[in-house]
Amino acid sequence: MVAKMKKITFLAYHKDYDLFLHDLRELGLIHVAETQKTVESNEQLHEFLTRTKQLSEAKKILTKQMEKKSEKITNEADIDLGKDIPDQIEKIENEKALLNQQLQVSLKEREALLPWGNFEPNDIHRLKEAGYELGFFIVPDNQYNPEWERLHDAIVVRKETSKTYFVTVTRNPNIADELNHEAVKLPEISLSALNELIESLREKINVQNNKLKLLAADIPSVNAAIKDFEQQITFTKVRQSSTALADDKVLLLQGWALLEDEEKISNYLQSKAAYFHISDPLPEDDVPIKFKNNKFARLFEPIAEMYMLPKYNEIDLTPYFAPFYMIFFGLSLGDIGYGLFLLLVGAVAKILLKAKLNSTARAVISLVQVLGASTMVCGLLTGGFFGFSLYDIDVPFIQAIKNKVFFNNNQMFTLSLALGVIQILFGMGMKAANRAKQHGFKYALSTIAWIIFLVSICIAALLPKAMPMFGTLHLIIAIPALILIFFYNAPDKNPFMNFGLGLWETYGTATGLLGDVLSYVRLFALGLSGGILASVFNSLADGMSPDSAIGKPIVYILIFLIGHAINIFMNVLGAIVHPIRLTFVEFYKNSEFEGGGKKFNPFRK
Repeated sequence: MVAKMKKITFLAYHKDYDLFLHDLRELGLIHVAETQKTVESNEQLHEFLTRTKQLSEAKKILTKQMEKKSEKITNEADIDLGKDIPDQIEKIENEKALLNQQLQVSLKEREALLPWGNFEPNDIHRLKEAGYELGFFIVPDNQYNPEWERLHDAIVVRKETSKTYFVTVTRNPNIADELNHEAVKLPEISLSALNELIESLREKINVQNNKLKLLAADIPSVNAAIKDFEQQITFTKVRQSSTALADDKVLLLQGWALLEDEEKISNYLQSKAAYFHISDPLPEDDVPIKFKNNKFARLFEPIAEMYMLPKYNEIDLTPYFAPFYMIFFGLSLGDIGYGLFLLLVGAVAKILLKAKLNSTARAVISLVQVLGASTMVCGLLTGGFFGFSLYDIDVPFIQAIKNKVFFNNNQMFTLSLALGVIQILFGMGMKAANRAKQHGFKYALSTIAWIIFLVSICIAALLPKAMPMFGTLHLIIAIPALILIFFYNAPDKNPFMNFGLGLWETYGTATGLLGDVLSYVRLFALGLSGGILASVFNSLADGMSPDSAIGKPIVYILIFLIGHAINIFMNVLGAIVHPIRLTFVEFYKNSEFEGGGKKFNPFRK
């Protein structure tokens, strides 16, 4: 359910406004209603957002520098140090970029020099001073003329990849024109010196990388700086959410608080520098949402939040879809062994990670255990245990369970459709309850009539002897329902308009319900496919195992573990996604869920 809220209106003198906001933040119980002012309208806020983004990017860079098996960071958090780290990283990254650029150029130059070997450029200059031209040429093998060795003192240096590398030593400065080939221009550095330069650049890059690794120890400082900026962002947003009154002398601010905190808030604000007034929300108010459910339903709140939060005047559907989701997950996974695995994994995680788990992680693990238990119970319907049929064991106790709970494929198919009908009708009941809550009971009558009519159709189809289809008893129930459906679906409109709307709604309901109900066949299909894959892996493990006494169990266990690990991953993923789809599409649609609420987020440190 949605927790009850109170609307709080504040009036503060402009000189006392910042002091009042600090007091409000210390209280930490009030969600401040932010205005639609843009971020760009506040330069300071824009700067805070920019700095936070820079720090977040810096944190990503430093996290990558941490060794996978490094010791736990023990450096104390220093906000001022954290704020300077992005500038230090930028300086290091710029230096690395320059060094990498020089390294790439040097590697290219070395690639050009490698075929020619190691020589000193000074020797070439000395030959030039003596009047000799040393030319470097690269030609395809079929274009090299051996006569060049006699005519131009050509010397072949290397032949590779169908190319010939040769040099000419001549006093002719136009040798390239005579050979009809362009001379290669080589770097003014020797190969040995270039190798030394490359090693030097790599060492300098490693020095810069080590600087980044050293900075990684200051991640706590970065986190502290991020939190500090986030706090300033929140404070600035709240500060600019006020409305100026009385020539900007008085500032008006609105907020929301939980009903249960009303007395505590009143006592705290009595002595503070602002006037406040507490009232109930109006229908048009955009009230923030905070769930207030029992322990079981709270486990499913993260699933509800994946879609969207309800509006304040809507019914929270979390407690109502939670049992369905649990059953749907169990049917989709449908294996006792897989359910036991999830249950044990959750228990082991709670024991081993007890000190490290926060409340959210603990709730997720508890949800995994609940879904595992549901899978074990639903698995009893088919008797699957890691792909083996539990009911093939000839034990009186197991056979007694089989006689009471076993479902064959046809029965599982029917069960999936039946659950679909039940959830859809239940969703329509929630639709009627929502309409009654938001607009009044008369607006729910048409939906109630639809439920009565559809239930009567189901009873007449399943129990024709008790209530024949369109017999007297059936008509006594169906006719009043049809009158409400066609002539009272919109109480504020005239009967002719209602009749037209009733026809359109009947068409939409008739076509939509069929597709919605058939969507629940996926519960049967997922459970069946998962069981078939599990049995296939068991057959592979048995068939591919050698006959040796030592090799057979080893190969069997390896194939069994790998195969079922793959199957568990795939089927658990399907068992999560498809029930979510049934919840958010079929159930929410038939419940006429509108949503669009925003989460209750108190202004606090």
